[in-house]
Amino acid sequence: QVQLVESGGGLVQAGGSLRLSCAASGRTFSSYAMGWFRQAPGKEREFVAAISWSGGSRYYADSVKGRFTIARDNAKNTVYLQMNSLKPEDTAVYYCAAARSIGYEYDYWGQGTQVTVSS
Repeated sequence: QVQLVESGGGLVQAGGSLRLSCAASGRTFSSYAMGWFRQAPGKEREFVAAISWSGGSRYYADSVKGRFTIARDNAKNTVYLQMNSLKPEDTAVYYCAAARSIGYEYDYWGQGTQVTVSS
């Protein structure tokens, strides 16, 4: 079992930055691939970024490539999403999730954190 708790969301102006954190419980965190997803009002949840268990492989949605960076600290059981050059279209609830490996279904989800980018 893995429990995930996101934090770091908030209100920011366009062009600004935020760093989201996702703290995981459980001794097996380091064995999971981790992902960030987001869901805007009236839209389906979409993939944002993912990172392998070792941090050696990272994947991004085209819409955030070059602006967002995913990272993890297995010693702290935490995964991060650094978001720079934020745009109003980045406004959404952001969720972190855990999967057995990259390409596998995500089995565990956090409760989400709201990110609002004003124009």
